[in-house]
Order: sequence, then C-alpha cells, then structure tokens
Amino acid sequence: MTPSTSGTAPARAALTGSAAPCWVNLMTRDLESAQKFYGPVMGWSFRPGRLGDDFSVARRGDVPVAGIGAVATAFRVAVAWTPYFAVRDADVAASRIRERSGTVAVGPLTLGKGRGALAADRDGAGFGIWERTAPTTSPPAPDGHAHAWLRLRTRSAFDAAIFYGEVLDWASGKPGACEVSYAKDEVIVQCGGRQLARISSGAVEAAPDPLVRPHWQVNFPVDDVTLAVERAREHGGSLVEELSQPEGREATLLDPDGGLFTVTDVHRASDA
Repeated sequence: MTPSTSGTAPARAALTGSAAPCWVNLMTRDLESAQKFYGPVMGWSFRPGRLGDDFSVARRGDVPVAGIGAVATAFRVAVAWTPYFAVRDADVAASRIRERSGTVAVGPLTLGKGRGALAADRDGAGFGIWERTAPTTSPPAPDGHAHAWLRLRTRSAFDAAIFYGEVLDWASGKPGACEVSYAKDEVIVQCGGRQLARISSGAVEAAPDPLVRPHWQVNFPVDDVTLAVERAREHGGSLVEELSQPEGREATLLDPDGGLFTVTDVHRASDA
C-alpha cells in the first residue's frame, strides 16, 4: 500500500506538504504473477520492498517507478493501480476526507519511512495519502518527464477539484501548494511548475463499465504503445480501449489479475 520507497521527484514534496502526486502503487493478489506480467510489458525490474515478502518496487534502470503489494485480499479491496498524494500530516488529511463525505478504508498507518492511508473520494475514486517522514535519496525522473501521470475521470471536474483542493490544500496559496486552472472543461493540476494531473467530467457512478465509473487513471509513458499492447496480450493481459489523438496514442490494458492501467506515448500530462 505504501510509497515508502518512492523515487519520483514529487515525493520530496511530502516534506513541505505540497500535496503533489508522489507515487503509484498496484494492489494485487499475487506478487509473482504481477511481476511476470509487468516486467516484460513495461520493461521493469523488481527489488524486494522493505515491508515484507508481499511487497516489491518496480524500477526502470536504477530509478524506482512504482510499488506492488499483494495485499488486495488482506485489505478486502479491488485489484487496482492507485495514486498517492504527499501531505504534511496524514491524520489531518484523513480527517478532511471524512468531513467531506469521502471514505478512509485503511490507515493512516505507520509504514516504512512514513505514514499512509488508502481512501476514496465522494464519487468512489480510490487514492492514497502519504506523509513522508524521511527524505528520499533516489534520482528524479529526467527533466520534463514523469514516471506516471494521472487523469481523474469523475462525475464533475469542478466538484472534484473542490474536494481535493480542500483535502490537499490545492490552490491554497500556501508555499509549495499545487495550483489549479481550467481549460477545455478540464481541471489542470500543476505542482512545482509541472503539469501532473487532469480532472475530467462525465463519469457515471453506477456504470457497469469500469472505464466509465469514477476512477484515477494511471498513465505510464512508453516509447511504443503497439509493442506494449502486444506484450500485454502475450502475458495474459487484454486490451480494453485504444485511442489515437493528435497529442498521441494511448491504450488502456487489463492485467491478468484485473488491474486497469494505461500506456501512452505522451510523456507529459501537459502534452495530453
């Protein structure tokens, strides 16, 4: 569940409370199966996590890019990729979530080098919060790129922006806070001068299609979308949706355990 070994640049923001996206984590049922799938599909290698045999850290070269934890069954949650947001105080953030009709499913718990919680917003989109209590020493992503960027597909982008703004202090004017702007009916979230997330309206809470229900979509940049799709199919995954737009191509995939994720040749949220 934890981004305690996060190596992305925004992870350092936890020490200043900027509430930037700081990590992505897959909660799955079987760690070995997940590694056998994501290794060849994404070109990742894996190292054991610091929290026990059920955890590992995915790496691209020497840089940590994501966490995997075989805890979906223990936590009684669905298999899913989940983004985490850096906060100054996990207990305060958890209280804000509950006060605004969100749900805190797990935590806050002390894990590794920080404290985290797994939550859902008012429309049911799952996310995590992370209070890091020790600095990271891992290298950041190359300038202008991110290991993953995010899009929240929700019922109302405006309402969601208010919820996350109040929980995470977006657009608060506080030092280091993420800024929010509006463009083409979307909410754009910029942190430290980098555009890291978009929020789009139109999701339907009761929709049987998981792509239509409110959810945080985790987008992993790849050099070749077609190759990633082919490898996913070869290793037991399936293609859910493929889109081609002027900005680039993306494919939403389902891993063998039911985890949805997106691969894209758009390497920055600002380009999407």
